[in-house]
Formats: sequence, C-alpha cells, structure tokens
Amino acid sequence: MTSISRTTSTELPPLDYLRRLLDGTLGAGDSCRFAAPTAIARTLGFRLVEVGPGTAAMEVDADADRHGNQQGTVHGGLITELADAAIGTAHSTLVAAGESFTSVELRVVFLRPVWRETLRATARAVEHGRTLTHWECVVTRADGKAVARVSSVVTTLRGQRSAGR
Repeated sequence: MTSISRTTSTELPPLDYLRRLLDGTLGAGDSCRFAAPTAIARTLGFRLVEVGPGTAAMEVDADADRHGNQQGTVHGGLITELADAAIGTAHSTLVAAGESFTSVELRVVFLRPVWRETLRATARAVEHGRTLTHWECVVTRADGKAVARVSSVVTTLRGQRSAGR
C-alpha cells in the first residue's frame, strides 16, 4: 500500500507568520492572509529584520549605482518605499481577522543623502485607535544617523471595505 503525504495548511495570524518568517521556522503549509514579503519588497531586496506588536524594521542594501536619482544619490522613492514597507508590516500585526488596511497619509522628511549604505526603517505605532493608527518611522544608515523621518496614518478596514484587500 502506498502512503500519500499531505501537507496541512495553517493560516497564521500576521504577527505569528512574520515571527516564523524572521526566525526561519515557517512550516511548508503555513500561510498568512497578507503577502509577506510583498512583491515590491522582494523586487527591491528588502529584508524583515525585526517584528513585534505594532512595530517592524526592514533593511535594504542601497546603492546609488542601482537605486540612484539624477544627482547620483539613492533615490528618495526607495527610502520612502522602505519606510512604507516597515509601516505596513507593523500595521499588519495589529489587525484582527476579517480586517485589512490602507495608507491615507505618508509624509517624508529627508535629512541627508545616501550613496551606498545599508538602510534600516524602524516603524512604531504612535497612536492606535479603532480605525486610524498614526505611525512614526525613522530610516537610519549603519552608523545610526537618521536619513529620513516618516509619519503616516493608516486606516483599518472592516466588513465590505476590507473585501479583496
């Protein structure tokens, strides 16, 4: 008699999934309702390096030769996307089953240029309400100096508003 091996699929809460992703303990059938890492994060080479309730940190090896703007420094769009990815990842740890979310505001203040550097975006919830959450994210270079400060407002969607997101 031949035995058939079946993989059990387990949908994990986002925080559990992300923690397992980070520490390398995801099972073959483990899944999450949110894409992690996202397609854009994979495309740009972002790495999740920390995650907790209402917090996340992402890194990227930025290089003006690959991610440069017209002035020859790392494009602000890459820095902004890194921060947005950290904020979105952190927000996913706060949503309940049947909820989704979307950004409603993103403000970036650039502090210094970057040419070639490992950048880290660390996001944390400043004020978490039932519908709106205010975020702070600091993007730093390897020496700890801030490259950009980002604030964001994210809305949590429920019911029909969350369908398909």
